[in-house]
Amino acid sequence: MNTDRLVLHGRDAPRAAAEFGSALAPGRGAPWLRRVLLIVDGACVLAAWAAVIVVFSGAFLPEPWSAADAAIGVAVLTAGTLAVIGGQKLYQARVCGVRAVETAGLGRAAALSGLVGYLAARLLGEDLGAWAIVAGVGLTFVFLTMGRAAYGGWLRRVRTQGRYCRPVVLIGSAAEGFELARLVDQHPELGFRLCGVAGDRPDPATWPAEVPWLGGLDDVEHVLAREGANGVIIAASDVGPDDLNRVSRELLDIGAHVHISSGLRGISHHRLRALPFAHEPLFYLEQNTLSVWQRAVKRTIDVVASVLLLVLSAPLMLVAALAIKLGDRGPVLFRQSRVGLDGRPFTLYKLRTMVPDAEERLVDLTHTNQRRGGPLFKLAADPRRTRVGHVLERASIDELPQLWNVLRGEMSIVGPRPALPHEVAQFDDELLARHRVPPGITGLWQVEGRDNPAFDVYRRLDLFYMENWSLGLDLAIVFSTVQAVFGRILHQVRLLFSRRRPSRPRRAVGLDEVS
Repeated sequence: MNTDRLVLHGRDAPRAAAEFGSALAPGRGAPWLRRVLLIVDGACVLAAWAAVIVVFSGAFLPEPWSAADAAIGVAVLTAGTLAVIGGQKLYQARVCGVRAVETAGLGRAAALSGLVGYLAARLLGEDLGAWAIVAGVGLTFVFLTMGRAAYGGWLRRVRTQGRYCRPVVLIGSAAEGFELARLVDQHPELGFRLCGVAGDRPDPATWPAEVPWLGGLDDVEHVLAREGANGVIIAASDVGPDDLNRVSRELLDIGAHVHISSGLRGISHHRLRALPFAHEPLFYLEQNTLSVWQRAVKRTIDVVASVLLLVLSAPLMLVAALAIKLGDRGPVLFRQSRVGLDGRPFTLYKLRTMVPDAEERLVDLTHTNQRRGGPLFKLAADPRRTRVGHVLERASIDELPQLWNVLRGEMSIVGPRPALPHEVAQFDDELLARHRVPPGITGLWQVEGRDNPAFDVYRRLDLFYMENWSLGLDLAIVFSTVQAVFGRILHQVRLLFSRRRPSRPRRAVGLDEVS
Protein backbone atom coordinates (compact mmCIF):
# COMPACT_ATOMS: atom_id res chain seq x y z
CA MET A 1 0.00 0.00 0.00
CA ASN A 2 1.26 3.46 -0.87
CA THR A 3 2.33 5.32 2.29
CA ASP A 4 1.15 8.61 0.74
CA ARG A 5 -2.44 7.38 0.62
CA LEU A 6 -4.95 9.57 2.43
CA VAL A 7 -6.32 7.99 5.61
CA LEU A 8 -10.08 8.46 5.68
CA HIS A 9 -11.09 7.10 9.04
CA GLY A 10 -10.87 8.14 12.65
CA ARG A 11 -9.08 11.40 13.50
CA ASP A 12 -7.68 11.79 9.97
CA ALA A 13 -11.06 11.85 8.18
CA PRO A 14 -11.72 15.62 8.62
CA ARG A 15 -8.18 16.43 7.50
CA ALA A 16 -8.47 14.22 4.40
CA ALA A 17 -11.83 15.68 3.45
CA ALA A 18 -10.49 19.21 3.88
CA GLU A 19 -7.45 18.43 1.73
CA PHE A 20 -9.69 16.87 -0.92
CA GLY A 21 -12.11 19.80 -0.85
CA SER A 22 -9.41 22.43 -1.16
CA ALA A 23 -7.77 20.57 -4.00
CA LEU A 24 -11.02 20.07 -5.89
CA ALA A 25 -12.78 23.37 -5.38
CA PRO A 26 -14.79 23.78 -8.57
CA GLY A 27 -14.10 27.49 -8.92
CA ARG A 28 -16.57 30.02 -10.24
CA GLY A 29 -17.58 28.07 -13.33
CA ALA A 30 -20.47 25.99 -11.96
CA PRO A 31 -22.30 28.80 -10.10
CA TRP A 32 -21.83 31.07 -13.12
CA LEU A 33 -23.35 28.49 -15.47
CA ARG A 34 -26.30 28.03 -13.12
CA ARG A 35 -26.82 31.79 -12.97
CA VAL A 36 -26.75 32.03 -16.75
CA LEU A 37 -29.36 29.29 -17.11
CA LEU A 38 -31.44 30.86 -14.36
CA ILE A 39 -31.41 34.14 -16.29
CA VAL A 40 -32.34 32.34 -19.51
CA ASP A 41 -35.25 30.53 -17.85
CA GLY A 42 -36.39 33.71 -16.12
CA ALA A 43 -36.37 35.67 -19.37
CA CYS A 44 -38.36 32.93 -21.11
CA VAL A 45 -41.04 32.73 -18.40
CA LEU A 46 -41.27 36.51 -18.13
CA ALA A 47 -41.65 36.87 -21.89
CA ALA A 48 -44.35 34.19 -22.04
CA TRP A 49 -46.58 35.63 -19.33
CA ALA A 50 -45.89 39.25 -20.27
CA ALA A 51 -47.14 38.39 -23.77
CA VAL A 52 -50.39 37.02 -22.31
CA ILE A 53 -51.05 39.59 -19.57
CA VAL A 54 -49.56 42.75 -21.10
CA VAL A 55 -48.84 42.63 -24.83
CA PHE A 56 -51.82 40.59 -26.04
CA SER A 57 -54.13 41.12 -23.09
CA GLY A 58 -57.05 41.98 -25.35
CA ALA A 59 -56.88 38.58 -27.01
CA PHE A 60 -56.61 36.46 -23.86
CA LEU A 61 -57.88 38.34 -20.80
CA PRO A 62 -61.56 38.95 -20.07
CA GLU A 63 -60.59 42.44 -18.83
CA PRO A 64 -57.20 44.23 -19.00
CA TRP A 65 -55.23 44.31 -15.77
CA SER A 66 -53.95 47.52 -14.20
CA ALA A 67 -50.29 48.28 -14.86
CA ALA A 68 -49.33 47.65 -11.24
CA ASP A 69 -51.20 44.33 -11.04
CA ALA A 70 -49.74 43.23 -14.37
CA ALA A 71 -46.19 43.95 -13.18
CA ILE A 72 -46.75 42.15 -9.88
CA GLY A 73 -48.48 39.22 -11.56
CA VAL A 74 -45.73 38.69 -14.12
CA ALA A 75 -43.06 38.95 -11.41
CA VAL A 76 -44.84 36.42 -9.17
CA LEU A 77 -45.36 34.05 -12.10
CA THR A 78 -41.71 34.27 -13.07
CA ALA A 79 -40.44 33.70 -9.54
CA GLY A 80 -42.93 30.89 -8.90
CA THR A 81 -42.11 29.04 -12.12
CA LEU A 82 -38.36 29.32 -11.46
CA ALA A 83 -38.94 27.90 -7.99
CA VAL A 84 -40.82 24.95 -9.53
CA ILE A 85 -37.99 24.35 -12.02
CA GLY A 86 -35.46 24.46 -9.20
CA GLY A 87 -37.59 22.14 -7.10
CA GLN A 88 -37.39 19.54 -9.85
CA LYS A 89 -33.57 19.84 -9.73
CA LEU A 90 -33.41 21.02 -13.33
CA TYR A 91 -30.32 23.07 -12.48
CA GLN A 92 -28.31 19.92 -11.76
CA ALA A 93 -26.49 17.99 -14.46
CA ARG A 94 -27.46 14.55 -13.22
CA VAL A 95 -31.15 15.43 -13.72
CA CYS A 96 -31.35 17.70 -16.75
CA GLY A 97 -28.53 15.95 -18.60
CA VAL A 98 -31.17 13.58 -20.05
CA ARG A 99 -33.24 15.49 -22.59
CA ALA A 100 -36.39 13.44 -22.09
CA VAL A 101 -36.25 14.06 -18.32
CA GLU A 102 -35.56 17.76 -18.83
CA THR A 103 -38.42 18.13 -21.32
CA ALA A 104 -40.86 16.37 -19.00
CA GLY A 105 -39.72 18.56 -16.10
CA LEU A 106 -40.19 21.74 -18.13
CA GLY A 107 -43.65 20.54 -19.09
CA ARG A 108 -44.58 20.10 -15.43
CA ALA A 109 -43.13 23.50 -14.58
CA ALA A 110 -45.14 25.15 -17.36
CA ALA A 111 -48.34 23.44 -16.19
CA LEU A 112 -47.76 24.52 -12.60
CA SER A 113 -47.10 28.07 -13.78
CA GLY A 114 -50.75 28.11 -14.84
CA LEU A 115 -51.75 27.27 -11.26
CA VAL A 116 -49.44 30.00 -9.95
CA GLY A 117 -51.04 32.44 -12.39
CA TYR A 118 -54.53 31.53 -11.24
CA LEU A 119 -53.61 31.99 -7.57
CA ALA A 120 -51.80 35.27 -8.28
CA ALA A 121 -54.84 36.61 -10.14
CA ARG A 122 -57.14 35.70 -7.25
CA LEU A 123 -54.87 37.41 -4.72
CA LEU A 124 -54.68 40.54 -6.90
CA GLY A 125 -58.44 40.58 -7.47
CA GLU A 126 -58.00 40.18 -11.23
CA ASP A 127 -59.52 37.71 -13.69
CA LEU A 128 -57.06 35.56 -15.63
CA GLY A 129 -59.46 33.33 -17.53
CA ALA A 130 -59.10 29.82 -18.90
CA TRP A 131 -57.79 30.87 -22.33
CA ALA A 132 -55.12 33.06 -20.75
CA ILE A 133 -53.97 30.16 -18.56
CA VAL A 134 -53.80 27.80 -21.56
CA ALA A 135 -51.90 30.38 -23.61
CA GLY A 136 -49.54 31.14 -20.75
CA VAL A 137 -48.78 27.48 -20.09
CA GLY A 138 -48.22 26.79 -23.79
CA LEU A 139 -45.98 29.82 -24.35
CA THR A 140 -44.04 29.09 -21.17
CA PHE A 141 -43.27 25.56 -22.31
CA VAL A 142 -42.32 26.65 -25.84
CA PHE A 143 -40.12 29.53 -24.65
CA LEU A 144 -38.43 27.41 -21.97
CA THR A 145 -37.58 24.62 -24.42
CA MET A 146 -36.31 27.18 -26.97
CA GLY A 147 -34.24 28.97 -24.36
CA ARG A 148 -32.74 25.74 -23.06
CA ALA A 149 -32.05 24.62 -26.62
CA ALA A 150 -30.04 27.78 -27.24
CA TYR A 151 -28.21 27.44 -23.92
CA GLY A 152 -27.55 23.73 -24.43
CA GLY A 153 -26.24 24.29 -27.95
CA TRP A 154 -23.83 26.95 -26.71
CA LEU A 155 -22.64 24.80 -23.80
CA ARG A 156 -22.06 21.77 -26.01
CA ARG A 157 -20.04 23.87 -28.45
CA VAL A 158 -17.76 25.36 -25.80
CA ARG A 159 -17.31 21.97 -24.14
CA THR A 160 -16.09 20.46 -27.40
CA GLN A 161 -13.46 23.23 -27.26
CA GLY A 162 -12.36 22.02 -23.83
CA ARG A 163 -14.11 24.67 -21.73
CA TYR A 164 -16.34 24.06 -18.69
CA CYS A 165 -15.32 20.41 -18.48
CA ARG A 166 -15.40 18.38 -15.27
CA PRO A 167 -12.25 16.47 -14.29
CA VAL A 168 -12.88 12.85 -13.31
CA VAL A 169 -10.81 9.71 -12.82
CA LEU A 170 -11.77 6.42 -14.43
CA ILE A 171 -11.54 3.38 -12.14
CA GLY A 172 -11.11 0.12 -14.01
CA SER A 173 -8.60 -0.63 -16.74
CA ALA A 174 -10.03 -3.78 -18.34
CA ALA A 175 -12.59 -4.16 -21.16
CA GLU A 176 -15.41 -2.09 -19.66
CA GLY A 177 -13.03 0.65 -18.53
CA PHE A 178 -11.70 0.88 -22.08
CA GLU A 179 -15.25 1.23 -23.45
CA LEU A 180 -16.06 3.96 -20.92
CA ALA A 181 -12.86 5.83 -21.79
CA ARG A 182 -13.81 5.68 -25.46
CA LEU A 183 -17.35 6.83 -24.64
CA VAL A 184 -16.07 9.91 -22.81
CA ASP A 185 -13.66 10.65 -25.66
CA GLN A 186 -16.39 10.39 -28.29
CA HIS A 187 -18.78 12.68 -26.41
CA PRO A 188 -16.85 15.78 -25.30
CA GLU A 189 -20.12 17.72 -25.31
CA LEU A 190 -21.11 15.90 -22.11
CA GLY A 191 -18.45 17.86 -20.23
CA PHE A 192 -16.31 15.09 -18.71
CA ARG A 193 -12.52 15.27 -18.90
CA LEU A 194 -10.64 12.11 -17.97
CA CYS A 195 -7.54 12.85 -15.92
CA GLY A 196 -6.51 9.19 -16.22
CA VAL A 197 -7.29 5.71 -14.99
CA ALA A 198 -6.78 4.09 -11.59
CA GLY A 199 -6.67 0.38 -10.79
CA ASP A 200 -4.57 -2.38 -12.27
CA ARG A 201 -1.89 -1.10 -14.60
CA PRO A 202 -3.37 -1.37 -18.14
CA ASP A 203 -1.65 -2.97 -21.07
CA PRO A 204 0.04 -0.11 -22.98
CA ALA A 205 -0.39 -2.03 -26.23
CA THR A 206 -4.21 -1.80 -26.03
CA TRP A 207 -4.88 1.09 -23.67
CA PRO A 208 -5.17 4.64 -25.15
CA ALA A 209 -2.03 6.66 -24.45
CA GLU A 210 -4.04 9.83 -23.81
CA VAL A 211 -5.57 8.22 -20.69
CA PRO A 212 -2.56 7.72 -18.40
CA TRP A 213 -2.38 5.26 -15.54
CA LEU A 214 -2.43 7.25 -12.27
CA GLY A 215 -2.12 4.59 -9.59
CA GLY A 216 -3.70 1.58 -7.95
CA LEU A 217 -7.00 1.31 -6.10
CA ASP A 218 -5.30 1.97 -2.77
CA ASP A 219 -4.22 5.38 -4.07
CA VAL A 220 -7.52 6.64 -5.52
CA GLU A 221 -8.15 9.38 -2.95
CA HIS A 222 -4.59 10.68 -3.28
CA VAL A 223 -4.89 10.52 -7.07
CA LEU A 224 -8.03 12.66 -7.07
CA ALA A 225 -6.47 15.27 -4.81
CA ARG A 226 -3.28 15.33 -6.88
CA GLU A 227 -5.06 15.58 -10.23
CA GLY A 228 -7.64 18.15 -9.09
CA ALA A 229 -10.51 15.81 -9.97
CA ASN A 230 -13.73 15.78 -7.99
CA GLY A 231 -15.35 12.55 -9.09
CA VAL A 232 -14.89 9.09 -10.54
CA ILE A 233 -16.46 6.82 -13.13
CA ILE A 234 -16.24 3.22 -11.97
CA ALA A 235 -16.31 0.35 -14.45
CA ALA A 236 -18.02 -2.08 -12.08
CA SER A 237 -17.07 -5.25 -13.95
CA ASP A 238 -13.37 -4.28 -13.88
CA VAL A 239 -13.24 -4.01 -10.08
CA GLY A 240 -13.69 -6.83 -7.56
CA PRO A 241 -16.77 -6.59 -5.29
CA ASP A 242 -14.74 -5.95 -2.12
CA ASP A 243 -12.70 -3.20 -3.76
CA LEU A 244 -15.81 -1.71 -5.34
CA ASN A 245 -17.55 -1.37 -1.99
CA ARG A 246 -14.45 -0.07 -0.18
CA VAL A 247 -13.44 2.50 -2.80
CA SER A 248 -17.01 3.76 -3.27
CA ARG A 249 -17.49 4.34 0.45
CA GLU A 250 -14.11 6.02 0.88
CA LEU A 251 -14.79 8.39 -2.00
CA LEU A 252 -18.24 9.26 -0.69
CA ASP A 253 -16.68 9.99 2.72
CA ILE A 254 -14.57 12.75 1.20
CA GLY A 255 -17.42 14.21 -0.87
CA ALA A 256 -16.44 12.88 -4.30
CA HIS A 257 -19.06 12.29 -6.97
CA VAL A 258 -19.30 8.60 -7.81
CA HIS A 259 -20.64 7.24 -11.11
CA ILE A 260 -20.93 3.44 -11.26
CA SER A 261 -21.63 1.60 -14.50
CA SER A 262 -24.31 -1.08 -14.66
CA GLY A 263 -22.20 -3.34 -16.85
CA LEU A 264 -24.93 -3.23 -19.52
CA ARG A 265 -24.57 -1.67 -22.95
CA GLY A 266 -27.30 -0.42 -25.24
CA ILE A 267 -30.06 -0.78 -22.63
CA SER A 268 -32.16 2.27 -21.79
CA HIS A 269 -32.13 3.27 -18.13
CA HIS A 270 -35.93 3.36 -18.31
CA ARG A 271 -35.91 -0.44 -18.56
CA LEU A 272 -33.94 -0.84 -15.32
CA ARG A 273 -36.07 -1.11 -12.20
CA ALA A 274 -34.53 -0.98 -8.74
CA LEU A 275 -35.47 -4.30 -7.17
CA PRO A 276 -33.44 -4.94 -3.98
CA PHE A 277 -32.66 -8.56 -3.18
CA ALA A 278 -32.24 -9.19 0.56
CA HIS A 279 -31.60 -5.42 0.88
CA GLU A 280 -28.83 -5.54 -1.72
CA PRO A 281 -29.10 -3.15 -4.72
CA LEU A 282 -30.15 -5.24 -7.72
CA PHE A 283 -31.98 -4.22 -10.89
CA TYR A 284 -34.78 -5.88 -12.79
CA LEU A 285 -34.37 -5.57 -16.56
CA GLU A 286 -37.68 -5.19 -18.37
CA GLN A 287 -38.23 -6.59 -21.84
CA ASN A 288 -38.96 -4.18 -24.68
CA THR A 289 -41.47 -5.89 -26.95
CA LEU A 290 -43.26 -3.89 -29.64
CA SER A 291 -46.98 -4.55 -29.49
CA VAL A 292 -49.29 -4.37 -32.48
CA TRP A 293 -51.05 -1.31 -31.11
CA GLN A 294 -47.75 0.56 -30.66
CA ARG A 295 -46.82 -0.06 -34.29
CA ALA A 296 -50.32 1.00 -35.36
CA VAL A 297 -50.12 4.21 -33.33
CA LYS A 298 -46.69 4.99 -34.75
CA ARG A 299 -47.95 4.56 -38.30
CA THR A 300 -51.05 6.65 -37.60
CA ILE A 301 -48.90 9.45 -36.20
CA ASP A 302 -46.62 9.22 -39.25
CA VAL A 303 -49.54 9.57 -41.69
CA VAL A 304 -51.27 12.41 -39.85
CA ALA A 305 -48.04 14.31 -39.18
CA SER A 306 -46.72 13.93 -42.74
CA VAL A 307 -49.98 15.16 -44.31
CA LEU A 308 -50.20 18.10 -41.93
CA LEU A 309 -46.55 19.08 -42.32
CA LEU A 310 -46.65 18.73 -46.11
CA VAL A 311 -49.55 21.17 -46.24
CA LEU A 312 -48.01 23.63 -43.78
CA SER A 313 -44.55 23.52 -45.33
CA ALA A 314 -45.72 23.76 -48.96
CA PRO A 315 -45.13 27.55 -49.21
CA LEU A 316 -41.67 27.20 -47.66
CA MET A 317 -40.74 24.37 -50.02
CA LEU A 318 -42.01 26.45 -52.95
CA VAL A 319 -39.74 29.35 -51.99
CA ALA A 320 -36.81 26.97 -51.47
CA ALA A 321 -37.45 25.32 -54.86
CA LEU A 322 -37.49 28.71 -56.55
CA ALA A 323 -34.21 29.68 -54.86
CA ILE A 324 -32.58 26.40 -55.97
CA LYS A 325 -33.78 26.83 -59.55
CA LEU A 326 -32.62 30.43 -59.79
CA GLY A 327 -29.30 29.52 -58.21
CA ASP A 328 -27.91 27.28 -60.96
CA ARG A 329 -30.89 26.28 -63.16
CA GLY A 330 -30.42 22.66 -62.02
CA PRO A 331 -33.07 20.20 -60.78
CA VAL A 332 -34.91 21.05 -57.58
CA LEU A 333 -35.22 17.55 -56.16
CA PHE A 334 -32.42 15.14 -55.33
CA ARG A 335 -33.26 11.45 -55.61
CA GLN A 336 -31.12 8.71 -54.11
CA SER A 337 -31.47 4.99 -53.44
CA ARG A 338 -31.50 4.10 -49.74
CA VAL A 339 -32.03 0.92 -47.73
CA GLY A 340 -35.18 0.77 -45.62
CA LEU A 341 -37.20 -1.61 -43.45
CA ASP A 342 -36.10 -5.25 -43.70
CA GLY A 343 -33.32 -4.24 -46.09
CA ARG A 344 -35.66 -3.18 -48.91
CA PRO A 345 -34.37 -0.37 -51.17
CA PHE A 346 -36.42 2.76 -51.84
CA THR A 347 -35.95 6.17 -53.47
CA LEU A 348 -35.39 9.01 -51.00
CA TYR A 349 -36.35 12.58 -51.90
CA LYS A 350 -34.61 15.75 -50.74
CA LEU A 351 -34.32 19.34 -51.89
CA ARG A 352 -31.03 19.58 -53.76
CA THR A 353 -28.34 21.35 -51.73
CA MET A 354 -25.31 20.47 -53.87
CA VAL A 355 -24.20 20.98 -57.44
CA PRO A 356 -25.92 18.67 -59.97
CA ASP A 357 -22.82 16.46 -60.45
CA ALA A 358 -22.12 16.10 -56.70
CA GLU A 359 -22.09 12.30 -56.69
CA GLU A 360 -19.60 12.14 -59.57
CA ARG A 361 -17.28 14.52 -57.73
CA LEU A 362 -17.41 12.52 -54.49
CA VAL A 363 -14.49 10.30 -55.49
CA ASP A 364 -12.21 13.35 -55.52
CA LEU A 365 -13.12 14.19 -51.93
CA THR A 366 -12.89 10.83 -50.18
CA HIS A 367 -9.45 11.68 -48.77
CA THR A 368 -10.98 14.65 -46.91
CA ASN A 369 -13.66 12.55 -45.16
CA GLN A 370 -14.20 13.76 -41.57
CA ARG A 371 -16.00 10.57 -40.48
CA ARG A 372 -13.78 8.10 -38.69
CA GLY A 373 -13.78 4.31 -38.57
CA GLY A 374 -16.64 3.48 -40.95
CA PRO A 375 -18.26 3.89 -44.36
CA LEU A 376 -20.05 7.22 -43.71
CA PHE A 377 -18.89 10.38 -45.48
CA LYS A 378 -19.08 13.89 -44.05
CA LEU A 379 -17.34 17.11 -44.97
CA ALA A 380 -18.36 20.24 -43.05
CA ALA A 381 -17.14 22.69 -45.68
CA ASP A 382 -18.18 20.58 -48.66
CA PRO A 383 -17.20 22.45 -51.86
CA ARG A 384 -20.06 20.77 -53.69
CA ARG A 385 -22.66 22.53 -51.55
CA THR A 386 -24.31 25.58 -53.09
CA ARG A 387 -24.93 28.86 -51.27
CA VAL A 388 -28.66 28.18 -51.18
CA GLY A 389 -27.98 24.59 -50.15
CA HIS A 390 -25.93 25.69 -47.16
CA VAL A 391 -28.91 27.62 -45.78
CA LEU A 392 -31.35 24.80 -46.50
CA GLU A 393 -29.09 22.18 -44.91
CA ARG A 394 -28.40 24.16 -41.74
CA ALA A 395 -32.13 24.76 -41.21
CA SER A 396 -33.01 21.15 -42.21
CA ILE A 397 -35.41 22.49 -44.86
CA ASP A 398 -33.88 20.12 -47.42
CA GLU A 399 -35.35 17.17 -45.49
CA LEU A 400 -38.99 18.24 -45.95
CA PRO A 401 -39.66 16.22 -49.17
CA GLN A 402 -38.96 13.06 -47.16
CA LEU A 403 -42.42 13.57 -45.68
CA TRP A 404 -43.61 12.05 -48.97
CA ASN A 405 -41.52 8.97 -48.19
CA VAL A 406 -43.18 8.84 -44.77
CA LEU A 407 -46.65 9.09 -46.28
CA ARG A 408 -45.82 6.23 -48.66
CA GLY A 409 -44.71 4.05 -45.73
CA GLU A 410 -41.06 3.88 -46.78
CA MET A 411 -39.90 5.95 -43.82
CA SER A 412 -41.10 7.14 -40.42
CA ILE A 413 -40.89 10.53 -38.76
CA VAL A 414 -38.45 9.02 -36.23
CA GLY A 415 -36.00 6.21 -36.90
CA PRO A 416 -32.41 5.42 -37.83
CA ARG A 417 -30.81 7.35 -40.67
CA PRO A 418 -31.62 5.64 -44.01
CA ALA A 419 -28.31 4.19 -45.15
CA LEU A 420 -26.84 4.04 -48.63
CA PRO A 421 -26.47 0.59 -50.27
CA HIS A 422 -22.66 0.77 -50.30
CA GLU A 423 -22.71 1.66 -46.58
CA VAL A 424 -24.97 -1.29 -45.75
CA ALA A 425 -22.60 -3.59 -47.62
CA GLN A 426 -19.96 -2.75 -44.99
CA PHE A 427 -22.24 -3.18 -41.92
CA ASP A 428 -21.68 -6.23 -39.72
CA ASP A 429 -24.50 -8.56 -38.72
CA GLU A 430 -25.18 -6.72 -35.46
CA LEU A 431 -25.57 -3.32 -37.13
CA LEU A 432 -27.83 -4.79 -39.82
CA ALA A 433 -30.40 -5.21 -37.02
CA ARG A 434 -31.14 -1.48 -37.44
CA HIS A 435 -33.31 -2.46 -40.42
CA ARG A 436 -35.84 -4.07 -38.10
CA VAL A 437 -37.40 -0.60 -37.69
CA PRO A 438 -38.23 1.82 -40.52
CA PRO A 439 -35.69 4.60 -41.20
CA GLY A 440 -36.61 8.09 -40.09
CA ILE A 441 -36.34 11.74 -41.08
CA THR A 442 -34.93 12.34 -37.64
CA GLY A 443 -33.54 9.97 -35.06
CA LEU A 444 -31.36 9.51 -32.04
CA TRP A 445 -28.10 9.74 -33.99
CA GLN A 446 -29.34 12.77 -35.94
CA VAL A 447 -29.98 14.79 -32.77
CA GLU A 448 -27.15 13.52 -30.56
CA GLY A 449 -24.36 12.45 -32.89
CA ARG A 450 -24.85 14.27 -36.19
CA ASP A 451 -21.69 16.35 -35.75
CA ASN A 452 -19.69 13.57 -34.10
CA PRO A 453 -17.15 12.12 -36.55
CA ALA A 454 -16.87 8.67 -34.90
CA PHE A 455 -18.67 5.81 -36.65
CA ASP A 456 -18.90 4.05 -33.26
CA VAL A 457 -21.31 6.78 -32.12
CA TYR A 458 -23.51 6.21 -35.18
CA ARG A 459 -23.45 2.47 -34.56
CA ARG A 460 -24.15 2.70 -30.81
CA LEU A 461 -27.04 5.18 -31.09
CA ASP A 462 -28.75 3.34 -33.93
CA LEU A 463 -28.57 0.03 -32.07
CA PHE A 464 -29.75 1.73 -28.88
CA TYR A 465 -32.83 3.06 -30.68
CA MET A 466 -33.59 -0.33 -32.23
CA GLU A 467 -33.23 -2.04 -28.83
CA ASN A 468 -35.23 0.49 -26.81
CA TRP A 469 -37.80 1.89 -29.24
CA SER A 470 -40.98 3.32 -27.71
CA LEU A 471 -43.50 6.06 -28.42
CA GLY A 472 -42.06 8.02 -25.50
CA LEU A 473 -38.57 7.83 -26.98
CA ASP A 474 -39.93 9.01 -30.34
CA LEU A 475 -41.58 11.99 -28.66
CA ALA A 476 -38.37 12.90 -26.86
CA ILE A 477 -36.43 12.72 -30.15
CA VAL A 478 -38.97 15.00 -31.88
CA PHE A 479 -38.60 17.60 -29.12
CA SER A 480 -34.82 17.27 -29.29
CA THR A 481 -34.93 17.74 -33.06
CA VAL A 482 -36.87 20.98 -32.71
CA GLN A 483 -34.40 22.15 -30.10
CA ALA A 484 -31.40 21.16 -32.23
CA VAL A 485 -32.71 22.90 -35.37
CA PHE A 486 -33.58 26.02 -33.38
CA GLY A 487 -30.13 26.00 -31.79
CA ARG A 488 -28.42 25.73 -35.18
CA ILE A 489 -30.49 28.60 -36.57
CA LEU A 490 -29.63 30.78 -33.56
CA HIS A 491 -25.97 29.88 -33.97
CA GLN A 492 -26.02 30.96 -37.61
CA VAL A 493 -27.75 34.22 -36.70
CA ARG A 494 -25.17 34.86 -34.00
CA LEU A 495 -22.36 34.32 -36.48
CA LEU A 496 -23.88 36.91 -38.77
CA PHE A 497 -23.80 39.60 -36.10
CA SER A 498 -20.65 38.75 -34.18
CA ARG A 499 -17.10 37.75 -34.93
CA ARG A 500 -15.95 34.39 -33.60
CA ARG A 501 -13.29 34.74 -30.93
CA PRO A 502 -10.56 32.13 -30.29
CA SER A 503 -11.36 29.72 -27.49
CA ARG A 504 -9.59 30.15 -24.17
CA PRO A 505 -8.99 27.47 -21.53
CA ARG A 506 -11.38 27.76 -18.61
CA ARG A 507 -11.28 26.41 -15.11
CA ALA A 508 -13.00 23.09 -14.63
CA VAL A 509 -16.34 22.99 -12.89
CA GLY A 510 -17.95 20.57 -10.48
CA LEU A 511 -19.87 17.47 -11.39
CA ASP A 512 -23.12 19.02 -10.22
CA GLU A 513 -22.94 21.90 -12.68
CA VAL A 514 -25.83 22.25 -15.07
CA SER A 515 -25.49 20.69 -18.47
